[in-house]
Amino acid sequence: MKIDDESRSARKEREIIQAATEAFISKGYDGTSMEEIATRAGASKQTVYKHFTDKETLFGEVVRSTAIQTNDVVAVVTTLLSEAEFMEGGLQQLARRLVAMLTDNELLKLRRLIIANADRMPQLGRDWYEKGFERMLTSMASCFEKLTCRALLRTPDPYLAASHFFGMLLWIPMNEAMFTATATRARRQSWSGMRTPRLRRFSLCMGRKRNRRCAFNKSLRRHRRCS
Repeated sequence: MKIDDESRSARKEREIIQAATEAFISKGYDGTSMEEIATRAGASKQTVYKHFTDKETLFGEVVRSTAIQTNDVVAVVTTLLSEAEFMEGGLQQLARRLVAMLTDNELLKLRRLIIANADRMPQLGRDWYEKGFERMLTSMASCFEKLTCRALLRTPDPYLAASHFFGMLLWIPMNEAMFTATATRARRQSWSGMRTPRLRRFSLCMGRKRNRRCAFNKSLRRHRRCS
């Protein structure tokens, strides 16, 4: 009986978090009340307060539960950057999947919400970053390091290489999507068109042929001579 009560309690907690996520995304933090969340969750206000002491605590759980979804992204990274998948075009597949996953409209709305409340709840923003993006970056760096050890990539600094990969791939799509209403299908197709030349440049810089000079570094040295 006790086990059944615990599972029922956990299920209700998940329902409240889901209802809160929808409410916060729809109306923002200030525009959402605990009463509305209770209505969406099909629960009483007393039940909601039994699980979460106040709105800020509940918002924190929404943020943390979303960060946990990073597990899906990390799984994609580690799978497509395994040696076997990498040799079959895993980097290209990874680029396509990352753009699609990280420009998901619901995720973008939540990201805007977290940024809007970063000043009043700085630790929440820090938690979301550390459990989300930073974890993805660290996972990719670890994969790059393993591929470098197998002479499939040339990355003296795997973490920096992972940072360059994310920045090169997501800088324009992420910023455009964050400042516009939605990531439309047409814009996703446009971002996909940007992907190939950028991956080609990354491969030139990080490719396994050690006698291949990186066009980016060559351009940078030329710029410094002109400065």
